[in-house]
Amino acid sequence: MSEVFEGYERQYCEASASLTRKCTAAAALQGEKLKQKAAEIKSGVDGAEALIRKMDLEARNLQPSVRAGLLAKIREYKSDLNNLKGALKRITSGNPQQGAREELLESGMADALGVSADQRSRLLRATERQNQTTDRLRDSHRTMLETEDLGVSILHDLGQQRQSLLHAHRGLDDVDVNVGKSRRIIGGMVRRMDRNKWIIGLVIAVLVLVILVILYFKFMH
Repeated sequence: MSEVFEGYERQYCEASASLTRKCTAAAALQGEKLKQKAAEIKSGVDGAEALIRKMDLEARNLQPSVRAGLLAKIREYKSDLNNLKGALKRITSGNPQQGAREELLESGMADALGVSADQRSRLLRATERQNQTTDRLRDSHRTMLETEDLGVSILHDLGQQRQSLLHAHRGLDDVDVNVGKSRRIIGGMVRRMDRNKWIIGLVIAVLVLVILVILYFKFMH
């Protein structure tokens, strides 16, 4: 439901309840006080009627699925306002004597105000239930948005973790490459050392042979 419509509706219900109390009080008045109270009620009725027009205009600008229910409520508000107008008319046009006004209050006006109060009570209960439903929908929507934000945050964290894992994987690949290079270098060093051992051994063998030859010729001569 539109928040603007809810505001008008709340104002109307408060105004209608106030007008009902004023009509009841006016039935006990007479003379100038009655005229003043009637003028006050008339002004309140005009204000309530303006609120109904605003509600009607707001409802007709809403979606059809929402509009139908609101227009039905507006019809009930119009019926309630007509009862108040009828009560005001009976008060202002009745017998100015106190006894006649009391009789009028106890009969026709009391019935009209009773119907109006019943309608208002039903409307207020319906409005309260609709407001509670709206509040629940808002809570659900807020929870959905919070869940969506949480999901986005989790996805963002997972994305960062994935990037970290990819970086770590690339780092491991670099380590593997470096280890392979180190192994090849060490292998080459080992092979060179083996060759050097053979060369040194060969040199030593040649030196020993030369020494033996020298000694041989020295002792033979």
